[in-house]
Amino acid sequence: MTYLQNLDGCYNGIKDKAILHTFVNGTALETFRSAYHKGELAPLSLVERADDIKHYQSVATQFENFEDIIVLGTGGSSLGGKTLCALATQRVPHLHFMDNIDPHTFNKLFEKINPKKTGVLAISKSGSTIETLFQLLVCLQRFEKESLRNHFIVITEPTSNPLRKIAEEYHWTCLDHPIDVGGRYSCFSVVGLFPAILAGLDPYAFRKGAQAILEHHLKDDCPPALKGAAMAVYLENHHQKTLSVILPYADQLDSFALWYRQLWAESLGKNGKGTTPIRTLGTVDQHSQLQLYLDGPKDKFFTILAPTWKGKGEEIHSSLVPELKGKTMGDLFAAEQRATYETLIHHKCPTRLITLETLNESSMGALMMHFMIETILTSYLIGVDAFDQPAVEEGKRLAREFLKGMME
Repeated sequence: MTYLQNLDGCYNGIKDKAILHTFVNGTALETFRSAYHKGELAPLSLVERADDIKHYQSVATQFENFEDIIVLGTGGSSLGGKTLCALATQRVPHLHFMDNIDPHTFNKLFEKINPKKTGVLAISKSGSTIETLFQLLVCLQRFEKESLRNHFIVITEPTSNPLRKIAEEYHWTCLDHPIDVGGRYSCFSVVGLFPAILAGLDPYAFRKGAQAILEHHLKDDCPPALKGAAMAVYLENHHQKTLSVILPYADQLDSFALWYRQLWAESLGKNGKGTTPIRTLGTVDQHSQLQLYLDGPKDKFFTILAPTWKGKGEEIHSSLVPELKGKTMGDLFAAEQRATYETLIHHKCPTRLITLETLNESSMGALMMHFMIETILTSYLIGVDAFDQPAVEEGKRLAREFLKGMME
């Protein structure tokens, strides 16, 4: 496997491990496998495909000569691709994920880019996301009319929706968003793959890494995502751990923490249930949050994501700080991560450690598949639907009403 999950740091203070085992030995895994084989988990089965990737690669050539690409979308339409593209190393094109509607940010972006050398990718599953539509209209006003056709690509459902109608009016390329795949679960679809292709990443490796984890969870008696789900539910029910802190030790995993936050919160926060996900970043938040975590309320369950850093980075040759001579920045990163892990456990904070041998498309696919499965299994354990989000619809409706009122 491309990652290793260690739950030993979670057992501190758990007196009756047999209670935890009842979660693992329940029906959640059986329900998951049955749903998958019935074709009810379309977001996961996408990783078994490869036939669609060549088409996406062909379409991507439309943007091959651009220096910048603006990716419009919010929530699940943005975070999956943004998470994967954090691995990109090529300098051109530069992808700008515009997932908010802050006018200052948009103005600053257009001060930096040349529209003649810029492509726009607009993503919305429903095609009616008001933030994305507004973003798109702003972009339309910034581009010369003769260049509109070749500079825009749209990803949306194959339905009669506002975004698709705009695409058809301007004769833009339009890629189909799977109807049976929700936004926060769409990273293995065109929503995640197409930005990755534009960024020069390997979409095959991404899906293969995820597929290996999926197959493991379809066959193994006690796979890691089940253990993680069982531990999270047990700690909430029996030890009042209502906050789930994810702490990656890699800047390239910062967007992953944002992706996880939406996935966990929007999938499980229903009917008075669900734990609250908190996104942090090592080592930065050791200097801002760790005091609270160690000495504040004991209401948190921690997950540390730890790539292998030892020996990586530039070695210090100077003797100005003797203790640092001969050490690399990766050595310090690894030491900081280990120190935080040990300190959390010492302060009786249940802490899971997930180590990654390397950070690439394959391991990112594995990691994202793990947490998607863990989220789904947790939904079975607490009795909620992982795929709807009824509470947020009211806010969307009110926003449209208030906007209409401003125009009257």
